[in-house]
Amino acid sequence: MVAIRQQVLDELVAHARAEAPLECCGLLMGGTMTENTTIDSSIPARNILASPTRYQVDPDDHFAAIRRARGESREIVGAYHSHPRSAPDPSPTDIAEAAYPDFIYVIVSLVDPSRPEVRGFRIGGGNVKAMPLVPVP
Repeated sequence: MVAIRQQVLDELVAHARAEAPLECCGLLMGGTMTENTTIDSSIPARNILASPTRYQVDPDDHFAAIRRARGESREIVGAYHSHPRSAPDPSPTDIAEAAYPDFIYVIVSLVDPSRPEVRGFRIGGGNVKAMPLVPVP
């Protein structure tokens, strides 16, 4: 299980809604990358693919997030993106392009925009492991 601040969940859903029908994306920050990491902030990024079915975090946004995390003595612990028209499960492309096996990958589904679904995963070496997200204040 992964603890995630409720405010972060709300931010991810708002970002997904704002970018729909395109996929949104961004990075997730926490204290240190351990089994007990709490995701406590999100860093929205530009999707340079501007696609309804794929995403790629803008490299400038990625480097800015790394600099911010280092400046705050924190770490980038994951990434998020949305699936505007499909379930919050990793697509074959998501699995193939997952470059950080220690990351928590969070997907926001807007299949039913009034009831968004958010799920977390670890993805590495073609393997997907569900990581239930536990909202915390």
